[in-house]
Amino acid sequence: MIRQPIVVIVGHIDHGKSSILEKIKGISITKGEFGGITQSIKSYNVQMKDIEKRCGNLLKNQKITIPGLLFLDSPGHAAFNNMRKRGGNLADIAILTININEGVMDQTIECIEILKQYKTPFVIALNKVDLIPGWRSNKNQNILQNIANQSESTRADLDKKLYEILGKLAENGLDSERFDRITDYTKQIAMIPVSAVTEEGIPELLTMITGLAQKYLESSLNIHETDEGKAIILEVQEDTGVGTTLDIILYDGQIKKGDQIAIGTLDEPIITKVRGLFEPVGKKLKSIEKIHAAYGVRISAPNVKGALGGMPLLVANKEIEKKVKELQTEVESVIIDTDHEGVIAKADTLGSLEALTSLLSKENIKIKKASIGNITKRDFSDAQSEKNKSNRVILGFNIKLTEENNNVKTIMNGVIYKIIEDYQKWKEDMTKKEELSQLQQIIRPVKIKILSGCVFRQCNPCVLGVHIVAGVLKTETKIMKADGSKISYIKSIQNDGENIKEVESGKDVAVSIPEITAGRQVKEGDVLYTELSESEFKKLKSMKKLLKPEEVEVLKEIAVIKRKTNTHWGL
Repeated sequence: MIRQPIVVIVGHIDHGKSSILEKIKGISITKGEFGGITQSIKSYNVQMKDIEKRCGNLLKNQKITIPGLLFLDSPGHAAFNNMRKRGGNLADIAILTININEGVMDQTIECIEILKQYKTPFVIALNKVDLIPGWRSNKNQNILQNIANQSESTRADLDKKLYEILGKLAENGLDSERFDRITDYTKQIAMIPVSAVTEEGIPELLTMITGLAQKYLESSLNIHETDEGKAIILEVQEDTGVGTTLDIILYDGQIKKGDQIAIGTLDEPIITKVRGLFEPVGKKLKSIEKIHAAYGVRISAPNVKGALGGMPLLVANKEIEKKVKELQTEVESVIIDTDHEGVIAKADTLGSLEALTSLLSKENIKIKKASIGNITKRDFSDAQSEKNKSNRVILGFNIKLTEENNNVKTIMNGVIYKIIEDYQKWKEDMTKKEELSQLQQIIRPVKIKILSGCVFRQCNPCVLGVHIVAGVLKTETKIMKADGSKISYIKSIQNDGENIKEVESGKDVAVSIPEITAGRQVKEGDVLYTELSESEFKKLKSMKKLLKPEEVEVLKEIAVIKRKTNTHWGL
């Protein structure tokens, strides 16, 4: 038997995933959702007769053997992360939704990375073409006829937006093209202009998905419908009057009321029985006796504490020990590799955690611990114990922060790329702050000139008026002459009668210098520099990016002076 392909719709938030599915299914999804954003994972079976009706002549004369399409709707791309099965991803094919007017966004790239990771074939729905300035809609024509009937400027605008997206996708390693310009579907990704509002392009989108699934996936869709079922948990939730229920996608075999099932967990597998099978119809649950793959269904079963989204579920009426071992192997295959040191990674589901840690590893960010659920006191303790300050951080995907710890940085987001970007920026800022703090503790390179007529005291100590040519002059700065001869150090700095610790370039101040006499060691008009040891010079050179350009120039001048007496100095 050939089962229906599982189709997941992914993309950046508010790019129209649910609205497209709404048109495909012919039901209202977004109207009942808070803020028009899908809040839970749902699945929708669309029979082939309905698809053929929608597509009209587009599927005429094509031999279609798949019984329909099982669409999954998800909040953002999170569900896609949950839908992992052994050896790949639950979805057979995907629709990546991109708002043609906004282009490729953070979550778009994240979805692309996950699609590539699981090697899931996909097409691109370029949604909201009706919002292109000057666009004229006609529901009685196909999308290509509609494009041809637009004004020249609107067509040019469409092509410009399309090729901007094409270029951005190319940067992420994808070869894509408008669906009617594709030369090789095995190498190029089809982009279909659509509007979820006017329904333009929806028949073409359905035709592309059906055609690709039929041509390239048919052999992988063969199942034995009477075999014991294999499924993935999408969500665990509480239903009034029913108790804890599991939203699952059955991707092989069958499941029926009364079946014994085994559920994978982070600990020992759960063995329980199906108390009820339900299919959500509107806001009600319709009880059913059995289903076969591929199908989305809600299960009621006792003692399912520990069940998590993304975990495998198997019907286990027989060969229970073999099934338990199979589950353990499957769960172990996604156990996260961790390091002896690094950040703490947290996520809402196993699949999400796998996606987060995978992308962290790509960025060479070490992970000390990775776990599911909200942040605990133990997580704070583990993070706080890190010697490296940049590792004292918890990165959380799709979880809540219930308490805080001033010694640990928490970075939370519903977009993995944003978590990584925020962490890298925080780490960069923290490193810079620490380096600046270190810079404050060391002598800065400075160049000063003794002003004419400003010898206020010749000795014990010598008090002079100086101009700060470049750099930062601090008290305790050792100084030398332009010929490299050492003089003394700056004992104090005074500006307008007030003692100060340091002064930047461009200022005229009075300085006191012990152990010298004006007119002997120094004279009016002399240029003086910071006296640096070779190790001090190397330290400053290593922190060059924190110095001002004028300080870098002074450092170079000091190196030239020093090399006159030591040719290897400062190299």
